Amino acid sequence: MSEILLAPAYSKRRVHNAWAIFDSANSVHALVITAAIFPAYFLNVTDETLSFAGISMYNSTLYAFCISAAFLIMAALSPLLSGIADYGGRRKAFMKFFTYLGSISCMFLFFFEGMATLYVGVFAFILSVIGFTGGLVFYNSYLPLISREEEYDRLSAKGFAFGYVGSVILLVLILAAIINPQWVGLEDAGLVTRFGFLLVGIWWMALAQIPFKYLPQDKKTHFTPKALKMGYLKIIKVWRELKKLANVRTFLIAFFCYSLGVQTTIMLAATFAETEMAFETSELILLILIIQLVAVVGAYLFALLSGWKGNKFSLITQLILWVVVCLLAYSVNTKINFYLVAGLVGLVLGGIQSLSRSSYAKLISGHSKESTSYFSFYDVLEKMGVVLGTFCFGLVSQLTNSMRTSTLVLALFFVIGLLILTRVDFSHSKSESQSTNS
Repeated sequence: MSEILLAPAYSKRRVHNAWAIFDSANSVHALVITAAIFPAYFLNVTDETLSFAGISMYNSTLYAFCISAAFLIMAALSPLLSGIADYGGRRKAFMKFFTYLGSISCMFLFFFEGMATLYVGVFAFILSVIGFTGGLVFYNSYLPLISREEEYDRLSAKGFAFGYVGSVILLVLILAAIINPQWVGLEDAGLVTRFGFLLVGIWWMALAQIPFKYLPQDKKTHFTPKALKMGYLKIIKVWRELKKLANVRTFLIAFFCYSLGVQTTIMLAATFAETEMAFETSELILLILIIQLVAVVGAYLFALLSGWKGNKFSLITQLILWVVVCLLAYSVNTKINFYLVAGLVGLVLGGIQSLSRSSYAKLISGHSKESTSYFSFYDVLEKMGVVLGTFCFGLVSQLTNSMRTSTLVLALFFVIGLLILTRVDFSHSKSESQSTNS
């Protein structure tokens, strides 16, 4: 078992800010590469029907398969990696590895120009997603190591807020250059877009140096092939402990159900707006910016609510609002009203992600020495939620020929998650007890 030693030369505030800055570093991938620019670029520079690995498929299908492949790979690997990190004291080392893997892969997207370089685009994109999701496992595991339990909610909210603001800043800069390529001395918007992918990788790698410097150093043990075995054994041990920890187990089940809906919304909100609401590119960009900026407010708002009424109350409130979002998405008919729905999505998006992470950290606070292994389960559930959620959404859309009907399925998952969450007991948490008694 490795231990984390806080560096006495750095104040807690500086360490907290450095931890939050990592979200600013890698969130540009989630916004620019996964959500806003790369999906449209991929579909624009590839044939609608293409052949990949000898299989004929739509380009949109290939893009979806890339996401599924990346998340499935990380769902399989992250428990092993986090177990090794806990045993061998390699938390920051793995965090660096996945950061460099993701950022360099983004840079390689610069060389993806169309069908002639399709394999470059596909594999660079998959590796960038693996780098993004892999780094988050170890980033999240620092939360209970660098802060007290009563600080979890606000620090988690700060991380998401930094991520939303940082990613929006870079997105706006890239979009401005794409719309007006002459500003950067170019005439080809496609070339500017590819430079944007390069800039994402540079931004990600450069900002990550701050948390790499200020986050606590690992106390490394001698790494041997035995560490691979110990990684598996540690995962098995944590799994057995989870079977005995009723609150943690119940929370993870609830989290899986509602996270499925949250992650599907993140991945497919723009597609829904384009398909069902006939949004143009400029309107989609405004939609994404509304969601991102309002999410900053939501992260802090629901952190304040949790401080007043407790995590459970705050999470339940958000899940009720998520159900409302799904029902509104099913019935909305005008673009103005959909912008309002997007604002509500942003409000609960920032809050649900932030508080879910901090709530889980509170529930496992007595097991902080193995926080990486515990967070790997959290991370795997979130990844599998992406795979299952997008599959269910797509299947229902295919069967009913309507993405609107799929929003009702998401509402069902939110309701199930809400009902299960009501059975979670946070009363053992010091900060939760203080909130509910105030």
